[in-house]
Amino acid sequence: MRQCDIDAVNAAKPDYIGFVFADSRLKITAAQAEELRKSLSGDIIPVGVFVNEPINNVLSIAQAGTIDIIQLHGDESEQYIEQLKSLIHKPIIKAVTVLKAGDVQKWENSCADYILLDSGGATGKVFDWNLIGEVQRPFFLAGGLNIENIDSAMQLQPFAVDISSGVETNGFKDEEKIQAIIKRVRNYSQSLEA
Repeated sequence: MRQCDIDAVNAAKPDYIGFVFADSRLKITAAQAEELRKSLSGDIIPVGVFVNEPINNVLSIAQAGTIDIIQLHGDESEQYIEQLKSLIHKPIIKAVTVLKAGDVQKWENSCADYILLDSGGATGKVFDWNLIGEVQRPFFLAGGLNIENIDSAMQLQPFAVDISSGVETNGFKDEEKIQAIIKRVRNYSQSLEA
């Protein structure tokens, strides 16, 4: 949301950062995101987060080069995703709310490039990871992740972890928390490669 957030991620070097265009306390405008993107390190991928946004609005932001990946967090259907993919060649992440066994498997064959498993509704709460079951495709894991539970989350072998409130203090991104959790995730990943 702020230039100091960009400075913090440029120092910490996560793989991705998110610009939230959905109604929430984190929402920014396309113009704000475009300005922040200018000072984002070139090796960090900006993701645009949308909830039930008209396709033309998503396209406008994506085609402007503000974001490189589209993340859908609403009730977007497979038809919506197919239409979006036919109009722009950027990876799409579809958030899946996991409330019961089988919720993940309903999206296994989605044309989205990735699925993101979450508790739903931007609650910042962890869902029951036992409900995930077998996943045959790369997935992002989200929902209440923080320094206390990130080691357990990494044992689920997600493609990536999506962390927001878990690196905040008093509702704002905290550079020390960002550094700490990225270090922990990278150490875990390196231990698997060794």
